[in-house]
Amino acid sequence: MTQAEKTGTGSASGEPCYILAVETSCDETAVSVVKNGTEVLSNLISSQIETHKAFGGVVPEVASRKHVESITYMLDEAMQTSGISPREISAVAVTQGPGLVGALLVGIVAAKSAAMAFGKPLIGTHHIAGHIYANQLEHDIVYPCIALVVSGGHTELVLMESEGHFQLIGRTRDDAVGEAYDKVARAIGFPYPGGPHVDRVAHESKEVVTLPRAWLEPDSYDFSFSGLKSAVLNVINQTKMRGETVHAGAIARGFQESVVEVLVEKAIRAMREYGVKQLLLCGGVAANRGLRTALRERCEREGIELLIPSMKYCTDNAAMIGAAAYAKWKRGEFTSLDMKADPGLSLEEWSVQT
Repeated sequence: MTQAEKTGTGSASGEPCYILAVETSCDETAVSVVKNGTEVLSNLISSQIETHKAFGGVVPEVASRKHVESITYMLDEAMQTSGISPREISAVAVTQGPGLVGALLVGIVAAKSAAMAFGKPLIGTHHIAGHIYANQLEHDIVYPCIALVVSGGHTELVLMESEGHFQLIGRTRDDAVGEAYDKVARAIGFPYPGGPHVDRVAHESKEVVTLPRAWLEPDSYDFSFSGLKSAVLNVINQTKMRGETVHAGAIARGFQESVVEVLVEKAIRAMREYGVKQLLLCGGVAANRGLRTALRERCEREGIELLIPSMKYCTDNAAMIGAAAYAKWKRGEFTSLDMKADPGLSLEEWSVQT
């Protein structure tokens, strides 16, 4: 008998599962109530982008303070918007890691307090599992599948043989895609966050500066973007030394074409090798128009089913945490209240146990 069956809090009880979810891993304070891992009853997000723009990036101490200022109000508002009472809540989920340790701690303390006040179990949740399961909020995931994770801090290919089981088959060896976008954006004069600006001018430019592709070893699914970033800086410096105008659009287009080609080709090759049924795109960079378009076109040609979340579920949000936590809740895999923030939390080790 599972813990869920013993306590009546898992799927064996036959009652709907309402998860109150909290996400504070970086610079968004988010709280959501999700029913049965798929239906979003409320999804509140308080962004700190305007605050961090002045610094050209996220300042951890500032992010933590902003979370403290808004988390209590956000919890109350999310509950009221959902129409669910505290006694109906099945569990409280919260991002345990990865993320900024101070920011994570704010959400964890708030989630523990809610779990204790409501008398409900706690589910420490992996941030990247959340991004992957954002797809579940709008699509039916079919296993086995592969997730292409593209965000500010992560670029990974993840094989999922079954629900809640994660196997990393490829990861970045240096900069993540989002980091590379922000660094290139800063180099060509765009403000933080730079990714959307690079994406926009890349589409508008009729000219392109050809840049290298980092394929690494022939059989590798790993990624590397630091060399591409250096190539961009080299083009800019050489252009300035010749006294010529730096054409931001042409550089942005060249950079984006290089990034997208490598991401798409490695994802498709992994699909073929592992014989999976679906490709899931997820993470903040999943909002990138160039990547979404290229993947859609390639998957259509290959006859591959591609799942991409709506823009609102690509960036950090709490609904995705509620969706991922549902896999743990169904199996009664809860977390002790002495749980600590874990900035280096392993996705594979977070996999469901049963």
